[in-house]
Amino acid sequence: MSKTLVSFFSASGVTKSVAERIATAVEGDLFEIEPKEKYTDEDLDWMDKKSRSSIEMNENIKPEILSKVSNLDEYDKVVLGFPIWWYREPTIIDKFLEENDMKDKSIYVFVTSGSSSIDSTYKSLQNNFPNLNFVSGKRFDSSTSDQEIKDFINDN
Repeated sequence: MSKTLVSFFSASGVTKSVAERIATAVEGDLFEIEPKEKYTDEDLDWMDKKSRSSIEMNENIKPEILSKVSNLDEYDKVVLGFPIWWYREPTIIDKFLEENDMKDKSIYVFVTSGSSSIDSTYKSLQNNFPNLNFVSGKRFDSSTSDQEIKDFINDN
């Protein structure tokens, strides 16, 4: 029996709502990737080159994560979700993948974004983590149907 973990990072709540829908649709467990130091609205101001998120992305600084997945070995599928920052994954996602052994997992990536495509983000993950099994990736938004979510996980 296949067991699915839906792990996600959500700075503003958008990705979290999609992750919850995915977990329900695939009957998976949820794990929130939380930074030890929460982001403020000022931290997330991508127009400010001195904001925390801008500095992390430009200098490849990976924030500490509050907790690890304690039972990762129970899952064979991991759905990994996050907002697109600077056309790629936030550095906290890199930290999450570095700290959790996912080499034997099938990883499905979903992203949220106002307008960016998943293409460069997905390529970034594949380049940064060539030993991981990224099965597929998709951009979701509030109009995505539950059937589209199920198909994304089950058709690959």
